[in-house]
Amino acid sequence: MSNFAHWWQHLPERMDPVIFSIGSFSLQYYGLMYLVAFSVVYMLAVYRIRREPQFEINTEQLQGLMTAMILGVIVGGRLGYVLFYKLPYYWYHPLEIILPFDISDGFRFTGISGMSFHGGLIGVILGSWVFVRRNRLDFFDMADLIIPCIPLGYTFGRVGNFINGELYGRITTRSIGMLFPGAPGAGLRHPSQLYEAFFEGIVLFLVLWFLRKRVRTRGAMLSLFLMGYGFLRFFIEYTRQPDAHLGFVLFQLSMGQVLCLAMMLAGGVMLIFIRRQNPI
Repeated sequence: MSNFAHWWQHLPERMDPVIFSIGSFSLQYYGLMYLVAFSVVYMLAVYRIRREPQFEINTEQLQGLMTAMILGVIVGGRLGYVLFYKLPYYWYHPLEIILPFDISDGFRFTGISGMSFHGGLIGVILGSWVFVRRNRLDFFDMADLIIPCIPLGYTFGRVGNFINGELYGRITTRSIGMLFPGAPGAGLRHPSQLYEAFFEGIVLFLVLWFLRKRVRTRGAMLSLFLMGYGFLRFFIEYTRQPDAHLGFVLFQLSMGQVLCLAMMLAGGVMLIFIRRQNPI
């Protein structure tokens, strides 16, 4: 085995998810990556506002919109995980949805774990819709502004997952596989977090950024994002380890793939609708 292959395959074992600790407080790369992600999206949106005058929104309104999106990600992501991935458990432990404690056997701090991308997406859409309605902005115009910026920010979120050693892939015999300390067994696994960071993040960003001035149908960017992300994620899911408590939920499809099919369908229906409402 070459030195590079050995370094690559053992990289997760060398990574510490904690940047530094002061007493009981720890700053982790996972949280930092999400701060970077939202900062990147915000800066790209500001760039577009200044260079593309068709968007009637100022930076103060943009900050409010970003706040609504962040709240949507947190609330929607959490509720989406509860609904899509672990509803039977939380049905009998409802307090654990919002409280970071286990009270079934004494009182133990556990933290809140479990977020769903698809739930977070729904939360972002609903939160943004409420904000633009209250501020008399146009929802589709704001979607056209923000959507091309989102995938690049998403890249950092997946890098955070990788550093945290979570959402690892399925076992593989290929040399691209890695040894994740938290994974069951001792085999190499696909670094599916990095696949997602590259394809759903960088590649999708480049495509949408290229199309942002070329697609003239108002509101089309949201539907293109839904179909593009859903398509890429659907195939990457074949390398990602399904949730142990769920496994495959429909034939040989994971829950993520089922949700991506729904996502692509919603994007296609939306595109047909907005093209009829906003013809070129």
